[in-house]
Amino acid sequence: MTKPSSKHKKATFVSTSDSTPSDDLVQEENPASATITVTAVEVPELTEAEERDRLNLERKVERAFFEAGKALMELRDRRLYRSTHKTFEDYCRDRFGFSRRQPYHLMEAAVIFDNLVEKCERNVHIFPTNEWQVRPLTKLDPDNQPEAWQQALESANGKVPSHRIVKDVVQRIMERTQVPNTYQLGEVCQILVKDNPDWRGKGGCWGIVNQVGEFSCTVAMWDGEYTVRIDHLKPLNYLPAECKQMQLISDRITRVYSDSLEETVKSLLHSLGKLNRPYLTGVEEKLLNVLEIESRL
Repeated sequence: MTKPSSKHKKATFVSTSDSTPSDDLVQEENPASATITVTAVEVPELTEAEERDRLNLERKVERAFFEAGKALMELRDRRLYRSTHKTFEDYCRDRFGFSRRQPYHLMEAAVIFDNLVEKCERNVHIFPTNEWQVRPLTKLDPDNQPEAWQQALESANGKVPSHRIVKDVVQRIMERTQVPNTYQLGEVCQILVKDNPDWRGKGGCWGIVNQVGEFSCTVAMWDGEYTVRIDHLKPLNYLPAECKQMQLISDRITRVYSDSLEETVKSLLHSLGKLNRPYLTGVEEKLLNVLEIESRL
C-alpha cells in the first residue's frame, strides 16, 4: 500500500465500539490558525511631470462642457453647419443628438464660466464642472453671478456645489435684489437677447409695452405680442409724443404682417422693427404705404 501524498492533510477519526463514526473530527492542522503572508507592493509616487499631466487632464474633464459651449458658439456664429443643414438647431440634433434647448444651455454655461473665471476673487480655484451646476446662474445679471458662485462654494464647504445648492443661493439673491417693474403702458423698449434662445432673431427689436406685470411686460412687436422679463428689456427713453408716433408705426406694421408674406417683405418689416429712431424716413414711409395698399387688395 502506497503512502499518502504529502500534499494531502492527514485527519484522525475516533470510532465508537459499534464502529459508528464519532461526531468529533480531529484535524492535525486548524485552518483558523493558518498564517497568510501578504507581500506589500510599493506604489511609486507621481513625478512632478505626472502631477502636472494629471492636473491638466482633470481640468480638461471638468471643463468639457465649457469647451463644448465655446465650440457650439463658433459653429453657430460662423454658420459652419450651412453646407448640410438649414438651421443650427437641426444640425445639433442630427450631429450630436441634442434637444432644441441643449446647445443653448451649453453656450450660456460657457459664457457664465468665463465670467466666473474673470470676476471671482483670486482665492477661488473651484469652478463648475458641468452645465447643470451653472444653469441657475442664468437668472442673475453677470455682475451677481460671481457672488452667487462664491456663496455656493461656502455652502458646499469648499467642494463643487450641486445644482440644488446653487439654485438656493440664486433664489436668495433674487429675493434680495428684486427691482420693481418701472415700465409704463405705451412705453417703447428694446429686446435684449443675452444668449437667450427664446429671443433668437429679436435682438435689438423695439416694441410697445401694453401690459405691465410684477417682473415682466407684454410687448407688442411687428409680428405679435410677447411676454418678456424686465431684465431682457431696455427702455429707449422716448418722449410721450414719440411713443405715440411709434405706437402708430407699430399698428401699421402689425396690420400688414402675416406669416404668408414673401420673405423679402418680411425682411423689410423686420428692418422697420429694428428702428433706432421714432420716425420713418421718406423712403420707408413710401414702402410701408405700398405694403398697406397691397394688403387691402
